[in-house]
Amino acid sequence: MLAAEPSTRILIVDDDQEIRELLQSYLQKNGYAVLALEDGRHLLAQLQAEPAVDLIVLDLMMPGEDGFSLCRRVRAESEVPIIMLTASAEETDRIVGLEMGADDYVAKPFNPRELLARIKAVLRRSRPTDALAPKGRFLRFAEWRLDTVNRDLIDAAGTVMPLSGADYNLLLLFLEHPNQVLSRDDLLGLTRGREASPYDRSIDVQLSRLRQRLGEDAKDPHIIKTVRGAGYVLSAEVERER
Repeated sequence: MLAAEPSTRILIVDDDQEIRELLQSYLQKNGYAVLALEDGRHLLAQLQAEPAVDLIVLDLMMPGEDGFSLCRRVRAESEVPIIMLTASAEETDRIVGLEMGADDYVAKPFNPRELLARIKAVLRRSRPTDALAPKGRFLRFAEWRLDTVNRDLIDAAGTVMPLSGADYNLLLLFLEHPNQVLSRDDLLGLTRGREASPYDRSIDVQLSRLRQRLGEDAKDPHIIKTVRGAGYVLSAEVERER
Protein backbone atom coordinates (compact mmCIF):
# COMPACT_ATOMS: atom_id res chain seq x y z
CA MET A 1 0.00 0.00 0.00
CA LEU A 2 1.34 3.40 -1.00
CA ALA A 3 1.63 5.80 1.91
CA ALA A 4 -0.09 9.16 1.78
CA GLU A 5 2.02 12.27 1.43
CA PRO A 6 2.66 13.69 4.94
CA SER A 7 1.24 17.07 3.94
CA THR A 8 -2.05 15.70 2.60
CA ARG A 9 -4.87 17.33 4.60
CA ILE A 10 -8.44 16.05 4.55
CA LEU A 11 -11.57 17.53 6.11
CA ILE A 12 -14.37 15.16 7.14
CA VAL A 13 -17.74 16.92 7.50
CA ASP A 14 -20.52 14.74 8.92
CA ASP A 15 -23.04 15.25 11.71
CA ASP A 16 -22.74 11.58 12.74
CA GLN A 17 -20.07 11.47 15.45
CA GLU A 18 -19.47 7.74 15.03
CA ILE A 19 -18.77 8.12 11.31
CA ARG A 20 -16.51 11.13 11.92
CA GLU A 21 -14.43 9.29 14.49
CA LEU A 22 -14.26 6.11 12.41
CA LEU A 23 -13.07 7.92 9.29
CA GLN A 24 -10.67 10.18 11.13
CA SER A 25 -9.01 7.21 12.82
CA TYR A 26 -8.91 5.10 9.66
CA LEU A 27 -7.51 7.83 7.42
CA GLN A 28 -4.94 8.91 10.00
CA LYS A 29 -3.71 5.32 10.19
CA ASN A 30 -3.22 5.51 6.43
CA GLY A 31 -1.01 8.58 6.71
CA TYR A 32 -3.39 11.49 6.19
CA ALA A 33 -3.75 14.59 8.34
CA VAL A 34 -7.47 14.64 9.13
CA LEU A 35 -9.74 17.18 10.78
CA ALA A 36 -13.32 16.06 11.55
CA LEU A 37 -16.08 18.68 11.62
CA GLU A 38 -19.73 18.27 12.57
CA ASP A 39 -21.48 20.74 10.26
CA GLY A 40 -21.20 23.32 7.52
CA ARG A 41 -20.72 26.22 9.88
CA HIS A 42 -17.51 24.68 11.20
CA LEU A 43 -16.40 23.80 7.65
CA LEU A 44 -16.75 27.35 6.36
CA ALA A 45 -15.02 28.76 9.44
CA GLN A 46 -12.15 26.30 9.03
CA LEU A 47 -11.70 27.10 5.33
CA GLN A 48 -11.66 30.82 6.10
CA ALA A 49 -9.06 30.37 8.83
CA GLU A 50 -6.92 27.83 6.95
CA PRO A 51 -7.87 27.32 3.28
CA ALA A 52 -4.97 24.98 2.47
CA VAL A 53 -6.92 21.72 2.23
CA ASP A 54 -6.29 18.85 -0.20
CA LEU A 55 -9.72 17.18 -0.12
CA ILE A 56 -13.11 17.41 1.59
CA VAL A 57 -15.36 14.45 2.42
CA LEU A 58 -18.79 16.05 2.73
CA ASP A 59 -21.98 14.45 4.02
CA LEU A 60 -25.05 15.30 1.96
CA MET A 61 -27.78 15.31 4.60
CA MET A 62 -26.92 17.40 7.66
CA PRO A 63 -28.95 19.67 9.94
CA GLY A 64 -28.68 23.33 9.03
CA GLU A 65 -26.96 23.91 5.70
CA ASP A 66 -26.92 20.70 3.65
CA GLY A 67 -24.14 19.25 1.53
CA PHE A 68 -25.56 20.60 -1.74
CA SER A 69 -25.41 24.20 -0.56
CA LEU A 70 -22.02 23.74 1.08
CA CYS A 71 -20.55 22.15 -2.04
CA ARG A 72 -21.78 25.06 -4.15
CA ARG A 73 -20.35 27.64 -1.72
CA VAL A 74 -16.98 25.91 -1.48
CA ARG A 75 -16.77 25.47 -5.24
CA ALA A 76 -17.43 29.17 -5.79
CA GLU A 77 -14.21 29.95 -3.93
CA SER A 78 -12.01 26.90 -4.45
CA GLU A 79 -11.31 23.92 -6.71
CA VAL A 80 -10.47 21.65 -3.75
CA PRO A 81 -11.66 18.09 -4.54
CA ILE A 82 -14.94 17.11 -2.87
CA ILE A 83 -16.26 13.59 -2.28
CA MET A 84 -19.87 13.51 -1.17
CA LEU A 85 -21.34 10.92 1.20
CA THR A 86 -25.00 10.13 0.63
CA ALA A 87 -27.40 7.81 2.43
CA SER A 88 -30.02 8.46 -0.24
CA ALA A 89 -30.73 5.85 -2.86
CA GLU A 90 -32.05 8.57 -5.17
CA GLU A 91 -29.96 9.02 -8.28
CA THR A 92 -31.17 12.61 -8.44
CA ASP A 93 -29.20 13.45 -5.28
CA ARG A 94 -25.99 12.13 -6.79
CA ILE A 95 -26.60 14.03 -10.01
CA VAL A 96 -27.31 17.29 -8.20
CA GLY A 97 -24.13 16.82 -6.14
CA LEU A 98 -22.08 16.45 -9.31
CA GLU A 99 -23.79 19.48 -10.81
CA MET A 100 -22.78 21.46 -7.73
CA GLY A 101 -19.17 20.57 -8.47
CA ALA A 102 -18.47 17.40 -6.46
CA ASP A 103 -15.72 15.17 -7.87
CA ASP A 104 -17.14 11.84 -6.72
CA TYR A 105 -19.68 10.32 -4.35
CA VAL A 106 -19.85 7.31 -2.03
CA ALA A 107 -23.15 5.80 -0.89
CA LYS A 108 -23.80 4.99 2.77
CA PRO A 109 -23.29 2.48 4.24
CA PHE A 110 -19.78 2.11 2.85
CA ASN A 111 -16.56 0.25 3.52
CA PRO A 112 -13.81 2.65 4.68
CA ARG A 113 -11.46 0.89 2.27
CA GLU A 114 -13.69 1.93 -0.64
CA LEU A 115 -13.65 5.55 0.51
CA LEU A 116 -9.87 5.40 0.89
CA ALA A 117 -9.56 4.11 -2.68
CA ARG A 118 -11.79 6.91 -3.95
CA ILE A 119 -9.77 9.49 -2.01
CA LYS A 120 -6.51 8.22 -3.51
CA ALA A 121 -7.98 8.24 -7.01
CA VAL A 122 -9.39 11.77 -6.72
CA LEU A 123 -6.15 13.13 -5.24
CA ARG A 124 -4.12 11.43 -7.95
CA ARG A 125 -6.27 12.99 -10.67
CA SER A 126 -6.37 16.43 -9.06
CA ARG A 127 -2.65 16.93 -8.62
CA PRO A 128 -0.72 18.61 -11.42
CA THR A 129 1.66 16.45 -13.37
CA ASP A 130 4.61 17.42 -15.53
CA ALA A 131 4.23 14.31 -17.69
CA LEU A 132 3.03 16.44 -20.61
CA ALA A 133 5.65 19.15 -20.17
CA PRO A 134 8.26 17.73 -22.63
CA LYS A 135 5.53 17.50 -25.29
CA GLY A 136 3.91 20.82 -24.51
CA ARG A 137 2.10 22.43 -21.65
CA PHE A 138 -0.97 23.47 -23.67
CA LEU A 139 -3.43 21.38 -25.65
CA ARG A 140 -5.11 23.45 -28.37
CA PHE A 141 -8.44 22.37 -29.85
CA ALA A 142 -11.18 24.24 -31.71
CA GLU A 143 -10.91 27.80 -30.29
CA TRP A 144 -9.72 26.66 -26.88
CA ARG A 145 -6.53 25.78 -25.04
CA LEU A 146 -6.16 23.55 -21.98
CA ASP A 147 -3.33 24.45 -19.61
CA THR A 148 -2.16 21.08 -18.24
CA VAL A 149 -0.04 22.68 -15.52
CA ASN A 150 -2.55 25.11 -14.00
CA ARG A 151 -5.48 22.95 -15.15
CA ASP A 152 -7.29 25.92 -16.68
CA LEU A 153 -9.37 26.28 -19.83
CA ILE A 154 -8.49 29.33 -21.94
CA ASP A 155 -10.71 30.80 -24.67
CA ALA A 156 -9.70 32.57 -27.88
CA ALA A 157 -9.67 35.95 -26.12
CA GLY A 158 -7.28 34.67 -23.45
CA THR A 159 -9.90 34.49 -20.70
CA VAL A 160 -8.91 31.88 -18.13
CA MET A 161 -11.61 29.54 -16.83
CA PRO A 162 -10.62 27.38 -13.82
CA LEU A 163 -11.92 23.80 -14.00
CA SER A 164 -12.97 21.46 -11.22
CA GLY A 165 -10.94 18.28 -10.94
CA ALA A 166 -13.74 16.23 -12.50
CA ASP A 167 -14.19 18.62 -15.44
CA TYR A 168 -10.45 18.78 -16.09
CA ASN A 169 -10.04 15.02 -16.07
CA LEU A 170 -12.96 14.44 -18.42
CA LEU A 171 -11.76 17.07 -20.89
CA LEU A 172 -8.18 15.79 -20.76
CA LEU A 173 -9.43 12.26 -21.49
CA PHE A 174 -11.18 13.47 -24.65
CA LEU A 175 -8.12 15.46 -25.71
CA GLU A 176 -5.92 12.41 -25.28
CA HIS A 177 -8.28 10.42 -27.53
CA PRO A 178 -9.38 12.86 -30.27
CA ASN A 179 -11.75 11.55 -32.94
CA GLN A 180 -12.13 8.31 -31.00
CA VAL A 181 -15.55 7.18 -29.78
CA LEU A 182 -15.57 6.69 -26.00
CA SER A 183 -18.47 4.85 -24.37
CA ARG A 184 -19.99 5.82 -21.02
CA ASP A 185 -18.22 2.79 -19.51
CA ASP A 186 -14.91 4.01 -20.99
CA LEU A 187 -15.40 7.49 -19.57
CA LEU A 188 -16.42 6.35 -16.10
CA GLY A 189 -13.74 3.67 -15.94
CA LEU A 190 -10.92 5.94 -17.10
CA THR A 191 -11.91 8.94 -14.97
CA ARG A 192 -13.19 7.21 -11.84
CA GLY A 193 -11.89 3.68 -11.96
CA ARG A 194 -15.25 1.90 -11.96
CA GLU A 195 -17.82 0.59 -14.42
CA ALA A 196 -21.07 2.40 -15.05
CA SER A 197 -24.22 0.85 -13.68
CA PRO A 198 -27.29 0.90 -15.96
CA TYR A 199 -28.70 3.81 -13.94
CA ASP A 200 -25.51 5.76 -13.31
CA ARG A 201 -25.91 9.11 -15.06
CA SER A 202 -22.94 10.86 -13.44
CA ILE A 203 -20.91 10.96 -16.65
CA ASP A 204 -23.87 12.44 -18.51
CA VAL A 205 -24.07 15.21 -15.91
CA GLN A 206 -20.34 15.94 -16.14
CA LEU A 207 -20.46 15.92 -19.92
CA SER A 208 -23.37 18.37 -19.94
CA ARG A 209 -21.44 20.67 -17.59
CA LEU A 210 -18.30 20.42 -19.73
CA ARG A 211 -20.24 21.25 -22.88
CA GLN A 212 -21.65 24.33 -21.16
CA ARG A 213 -18.13 25.47 -20.30
CA LEU A 214 -17.16 25.05 -23.95
CA GLY A 215 -20.16 27.13 -25.03
CA GLU A 216 -21.74 24.19 -26.82
CA ASP A 217 -25.37 24.06 -27.95
CA ALA A 218 -26.81 21.12 -25.98
CA LYS A 219 -29.02 20.18 -28.93
CA ASP A 220 -26.29 20.46 -31.57
CA PRO A 221 -22.78 20.20 -30.06
CA HIS A 222 -19.85 20.53 -32.46
CA ILE A 223 -16.82 19.82 -30.25
CA ILE A 224 -17.94 16.84 -28.17
CA LYS A 225 -20.53 14.99 -30.24
CA THR A 226 -22.88 12.20 -29.26
CA VAL A 227 -22.60 8.99 -31.26
CA ARG A 228 -25.99 7.35 -30.83
CA GLY A 229 -25.77 3.96 -29.19
CA ALA A 230 -21.97 4.12 -28.92
CA GLY A 231 -20.83 7.05 -26.78
CA TYR A 232 -19.14 10.39 -27.37
CA VAL A 233 -16.33 11.71 -29.53
CA LEU A 234 -14.15 14.82 -29.50
CA SER A 235 -14.58 16.05 -33.06
CA ALA A 236 -11.62 18.41 -33.24
CA GLU A 237 -7.93 18.32 -34.03
CA VAL A 238 -5.64 18.56 -30.98
CA GLU A 239 -2.22 20.19 -31.01
CA ARG A 240 0.33 20.44 -28.24
CA GLU A 241 2.01 23.75 -27.55
CA ARG A 242 4.70 24.85 -25.15
